[in-house]
Amino acid sequence: MGGRDLVLDTPAVFEPLLYPGMRYRGAHGGRASGKSHFFAEKLVEEAVVSPGDRGGEGLRAVCVREVQRTLASSSKLLIEDKIRRIGLGRLFRIYEDRIKTPGDGLIIFQGMQNHTAESVKSLEGFRVAWIDEAQSISGRSLDLLRPTIQRVAGAEIWASWNPRRPTDAIDVLLRGAEQPTGSVVVRANWRDNPFRTPETDQERADCLRIDPDSYPHIWEGEYATAHKGAYFTRELSALRAEGRLCAVPVDPLMTVHLFWDIGGTGAAADACSIWALQRIGRTIGVIDYYEASGQPLAAHVAWLHSRGYKPGANVQLWLPHDGVQHDKVFQVTYQSELEKAGYDVTVVKNQGAGAAMARVQAVRRLLPQCAVDPRCSPGVEALGWYHERRDENRNCGLGPEHDWSSHAADAFGLAAIVMIDALSSGTPTGSPTMQRARRPACWRS
Repeated sequence: MGGRDLVLDTPAVFEPLLYPGMRYRGAHGGRASGKSHFFAEKLVEEAVVSPGDRGGEGLRAVCVREVQRTLASSSKLLIEDKIRRIGLGRLFRIYEDRIKTPGDGLIIFQGMQNHTAESVKSLEGFRVAWIDEAQSISGRSLDLLRPTIQRVAGAEIWASWNPRRPTDAIDVLLRGAEQPTGSVVVRANWRDNPFRTPETDQERADCLRIDPDSYPHIWEGEYATAHKGAYFTRELSALRAEGRLCAVPVDPLMTVHLFWDIGGTGAAADACSIWALQRIGRTIGVIDYYEASGQPLAAHVAWLHSRGYKPGANVQLWLPHDGVQHDKVFQVTYQSELEKAGYDVTVVKNQGAGAAMARVQAVRRLLPQCAVDPRCSPGVEALGWYHERRDENRNCGLGPEHDWSSHAADAFGLAAIVMIDALSSGTPTGSPTMQRARRPACWRS
């Protein structure tokens, strides 16, 4: 069967991905869009076309995911199904771990997390790499894969994914400000799939009715605003619904409280996160957010200065208990160095056993009293992601997951502990003019 004899019905949304001569082909969007089905069919088509009418060399393709523990979690079953449905079974030989294609070609299935700079060289002769579930692919894996899948003329990289965060490696590569030469990327959602079933439409409608907060991500391909099981989903939903995610002016007469989660220096160090809050009566204005990884203390201080948070009567720094510990590279404490820089620094004592969940409960109490400026959106995204780590086998929680979101959440948790204590006791955390200061215009009493 030649390529001209193979006729496949392709939804219109994917037609740009059929343009010849492209280096990168990407499709992102929500559930039931048909992204994976399109690429599986295209891979089968490429395998049939590659040998040509005179029996040239067959297609060598690799289907990758970041983590692939078993073939059941790969795209292999979908490709096998496409081969059968199109009626091409006689041209392919399906084995347990691979698929032989016409012209002695090959399709294999691998997890990139297991590759090293040396092992990935085994893919140098492959012409197509399809990254499914590409939202999970790491920057390291892309850095290994991209130069490897280029050693064959016309080599291509395909990607299909449901976007999770704008900072995910695949989004930076194919949806960022600067895309690679020869890229074509489409957005596809359920409404673009003419082959969806009534059951699919019912599932979508049920999700919109039962779980409207997750619907935009699951079905419309929007970036995720909350992790499933996130601690602060209800409070952040109310923040948005009540219009409290809005411009919050800085009052020059009020103390700015800067709450830290301390990172460290070096490439592998945790991020340093800082929230800036002002207390106005019983209202909390969340006015600023900062996060940086692997930077020295001087970089954090430079940010403080750039924002106008300079040493003085109206700036107060709050550090967690490890603020008195030494930086692993420079052998200084954050407390001592910030005090040398002229800041008023308070180190909050260790909360002891159960400190993480104490912070979670404090944040849940504080958020309903907050108005949050949009410049804090990266921090709000982290709060929306912060979630419980679970043992699925025992169906029990193991405490907060330590990931990219935990640094922002820990810093805000420190703020909540301090602010809730002050609000409960009546202890002032601002200037004597506090009661005369105006509330943010967006605040709804």
